[in-house]
Amino acid sequence: MTHDVIAEAARRRTFAIISHPDAGKTTLTEKFLLYGGALTGAGSVKARSGGRAAASDWMELEQKRGISISSTALQFPYRDAAVNLLDTPGHRDFSEDTYRVLAACDAAIMVLDAAKGIEPQTLKLFEVCRERRMPLLTFFNKWDRPGREILELLDEIEQLLGIPATPVTWPVGIAGDFRGVVDRRDGTYTRYTRVARGAQIAPEEEVEPARAAAEEGDAWTTAQEELELLHEIGADLDVASFRRNESTPAFFGSALTNFGVAKLLDAVIDLVPPPTDRPTADGGTRPIDAPFSGFVFKVQANMDPAHRDRIAFLRVCSGRFERGMVVTHDRTGKPFATKYAATLFGQDRSTVEEAYPGDVIGLVNATDVRVGDALYDPTGPPVSFPPIPSFAPEHFMTARVRDTGRFKQFRRGVAQLDEEGVVQVLRDRDLGDQAPVLAAVGRLQFEVAVHRLEHEFGAPTELSATSYRVARRTDETSETELRRMRGVAVLQRADGTRFALFESPYWLERVEQDHPDLLLERLVAEGTAG
Repeated sequence: MTHDVIAEAARRRTFAIISHPDAGKTTLTEKFLLYGGALTGAGSVKARSGGRAAASDWMELEQKRGISISSTALQFPYRDAAVNLLDTPGHRDFSEDTYRVLAACDAAIMVLDAAKGIEPQTLKLFEVCRERRMPLLTFFNKWDRPGREILELLDEIEQLLGIPATPVTWPVGIAGDFRGVVDRRDGTYTRYTRVARGAQIAPEEEVEPARAAAEEGDAWTTAQEELELLHEIGADLDVASFRRNESTPAFFGSALTNFGVAKLLDAVIDLVPPPTDRPTADGGTRPIDAPFSGFVFKVQANMDPAHRDRIAFLRVCSGRFERGMVVTHDRTGKPFATKYAATLFGQDRSTVEEAYPGDVIGLVNATDVRVGDALYDPTGPPVSFPPIPSFAPEHFMTARVRDTGRFKQFRRGVAQLDEEGVVQVLRDRDLGDQAPVLAAVGRLQFEVAVHRLEHEFGAPTELSATSYRVARRTDETSETELRRMRGVAVLQRADGTRFALFESPYWLERVEQDHPDLLLERLVAEGTAG
């Protein structure tokens, strides 16, 4: 069995795609599924009738707005590997959800728009990857459209991200006149042919250098000069450096036309590390061949509106998972049955019989499980994994149900959104659930919360502004003194964490200076999402 676990783990590739909004992340996700055989055509799920806007964007609000706001797990085979692709929200207001997803990944692909390069959201997500020492591949997307100078883009990565980009493929033709790519590992030139709307795999042609020089003309000559320059400055692929997050292999293409997609997907299999031993909360590690263990990185309700279900997304960290096995829930110490376990493909699911390190499984109606919880086989040693840090909220709104007759639905919905991390819910000890304060990293989180409260829980909700601008974690000892101060409120999260809310950063600074004995703690991930 140990050999099976190690061999199966070696086949797994678990990664996320991150980007600034509109850089093409969701399009690239779909094209990976197309090349992996999971889609028969872009936007059409294999073996299912009818088209779909995007296999990963299943939430109604996502389809209306045309952006990804809820991370999704997608599993498919490619070559001899089992690929676990975790699509992430594309909007900066949902950086906290992206952070949780990255905790379950072994690598990430950073998608950049060739015309825009590094954008603010890119920087923030990169900081998350660097903090986790996560290997990062870079994909320069939209090379079929006019864009910036190629060397300028590479310089920008090194200057702003602090790590060099090492191109693995190199485009022939400037942005907007994309002919194909040279693979620097073996010198082969792949020329691409467009297909209608990129709905099918793009035909590729391997072209000999002499023929390429004759047919591509100046574009080929320029590419060869640039390739010589890259070689001279030593900008070559270094797998060990990549896996230490000290360099980022770069690829060029167009997800919309499928140019370069296969090269990038092959690189995921060839370069991304398979699952390894996992750090534990006590400072040790959990070997991948230890008895089964995993941790929950996301909770999502109502993925199937017809059944009003609740799914806990679990990353398998060690051992072999078997459906129906009874495991131990680390937070409660209670046994937990896994009869209802599924592999996930966006909104769609199928029963899973077994899973190995690196896999993501969905535990259906796991009502007692929270983000960060560990589950483990009781025949082995107990385990807990490091907590997933929360972001410091920057926006605060008071929520009230419009129809008091729907208060039970409102209370249930608010509790569910809190568990999922859609928003943080803070309550006044005197008001309870009557008028909770919703705290968010970005304002779009409020829109999602209100939409879901009305459409999923039948509780039309109105939000009203508060005067609070900044939050700090505090404790029971400091609460009494803080409550006496003007411009300060102390509210409590469902897990018992207390937050002191201040009307301005300046007032917070004044309180910190005048009362150094009070606990006013910044959150670990503060500033990462902002």
